[in-house]
Amino acid sequence: MKTLKVIAPVFVLVAGLMMNSAPTQAKPEFSKKEKAPCTTCHVKNGVKDLNDVGKFYKEKKTLQGAPKKA
Repeated sequence: MKTLKVIAPVFVLVAGLMMNSAPTQAKPEFSKKEKAPCTTCHVKNGVKDLNDVGKFYKEKKTLQGAPKKA
């Protein structure tokens, strides 16, 4: 019975964290696939904000026809 009192709250906590955590969007494999640095799509390295090229890539899943970086 004591074990259940410990396991149940831990399970609820872990389940809550898993349901509320968002998956990461920027992935190194995109950079490798496109042979381009992260800053091609992101405003700044390490920041989630996308520039126009990044928004295009998110929608089309390719850099073919993407707007030119300013």
